[in-house]
Amino acid sequence: MHRVVSREEWIAERRRLLVEEKELTRRRDAVARKRLELPWVKVESDYVFDGPDGRVPFADLFRGRSQLFVQHVMQGPGQPLQCVGCALGVDHLESLLPHLENHDVSVVAIARATWPELSALKERMGWRTPFYSSFGSEFNYDYGVSFKPADVAAGRAFYNYRESDVGLEDIAGNSAFIRDDSGTIFHTYSSYSRGGEDFLAIYRILETMPKGRNEHGPFKSMVDWARPHNMYGKGGEVQPNGRYTPPASCCR
Repeated sequence: MHRVVSREEWIAERRRLLVEEKELTRRRDAVARKRLELPWVKVESDYVFDGPDGRVPFADLFRGRSQLFVQHVMQGPGQPLQCVGCALGVDHLESLLPHLENHDVSVVAIARATWPELSALKERMGWRTPFYSSFGSEFNYDYGVSFKPADVAAGRAFYNYRESDVGLEDIAGNSAFIRDDSGTIFHTYSSYSRGGEDFLAIYRILETMPKGRNEHGPFKSMVDWARPHNMYGKGGEVQPNGRYTPPASCCR
């Protein structure tokens, strides 16, 4: 049984917690200012992506806006299994698209899978977020979400700003870019691993619920409960790396 107290006792404890919450808010504000103070890196490569309108240069992904938010999707070429964390991330962006676009931010999802593979995934999930394929490009490797097979095998993939044993050739992340009036593009920010939770509002809600995150399965993470939104209640399994395997009865 959880503690049960009077309303007056609850308010007293809630006030004490509120002090800590305000400290956390101020600390987040300070970290946000430091993010804005990070230096920029000029994008020197002429990246080209595959999308619904064929081959397009990096600048076209901004769609007339000065800022670009990239959801790096953990989907390599020939990989039929979907990442539940990436699906959750794109789901979060869906309702924010008109608000972000009105605030000078374009949003895209980019993966190393081929455009036909991504197009099929996007259609199956009913997503509006623009998807682009970086297949054949160094983009994913340059921004720390794809790794050469030799580096993966040797456990020396450069992930989350250090050499790591990631075990996969493709992984998730988020990146931000800006394009100035001259058309020059700069990389301003990227985050990986649990840094991606900053873009998952569902966790802020779960953390206020009586059961909290309620991640008590074998992996103690979203892998224990998150599924593609069209697969809840239909079974299937999720691997430790987050890839969802639908039940054999499901059309893949």
